[in-house]
Amino acid sequence: MTDIILVGCLGRMGRAVTEAAKEKSSAFRVKYGVDVGFDGRQSADYPVARDINEITPDGDEVIVDFSHHSAGKALCGYAAERHLPIVLCTTGYTEDELDCIRQTSEKTAVFRSGNMSLGINVLQMLVRQAAKTLGEDFDIEIVEAHHRNKLDAPSGTALMLADAAKEGMEKDVEYVYGRHDRSMKRPKNEIGISSIRGGTIVGEHEVIFAGPKEVIRLSHTAESREVFAEGALRAAEFMKGRGPGMYSMTDVINGAL
Repeated sequence: MTDIILVGCLGRMGRAVTEAAKEKSSAFRVKYGVDVGFDGRQSADYPVARDINEITPDGDEVIVDFSHHSAGKALCGYAAERHLPIVLCTTGYTEDELDCIRQTSEKTAVFRSGNMSLGINVLQMLVRQAAKTLGEDFDIEIVEAHHRNKLDAPSGTALMLADAAKEGMEKDVEYVYGRHDRSMKRPKNEIGISSIRGGTIVGEHEVIFAGPKEVIRLSHTAESREVFAEGALRAAEFMKGRGPGMYSMTDVINGAL
């Protein structure tokens, strides 16, 4: 049984994780919830607190965070002090927050991914390999689409895919966010990233490799938030009992092979 402290439990993703855990109740249990919007009146299947410091863990829980990047420092401090594994599912971290996360990984197990979908993380691996194989003859463009309420653009997943392509290319590249202010031929050392926001699109990502006389497209479409919830549970299960260090969905995928 994997016991979870779910941060952001009253949000859309928090509720999706709760439902996914209930469907797999023999393997997962949301033991405590944390949400800054809790006013004592919302119903939940587990105790909920406004602040994680109000919770006294037994010591075998895994923290799963679907709240906001600004909560990262406090959550990392709580996890490090109590030596609890933490799964960070949010995006948009500042450099200062990322430094805190790296320091926390020296004291306890930290999992971070720009996207909790197993499919997206397989796509990331394919993009890295494609960029390495195709070389400089292929230009790389990334197009991502999300619902109208998403705050950050480009998405953390688009940046994750761009980083994978950059690693495959093994060279310095420039990320270009739109071309409205660029009147010039496309240089070789850039990756274009375009964002679409509208309706209720859960998440779509396409990586285009445009070469001489041929185009390769690698894409992923999330049809439900359940895929992210399932990925978070897989990550929590993987992190239970892990020692200090930084982990990612690649470790989860490799562990399942």
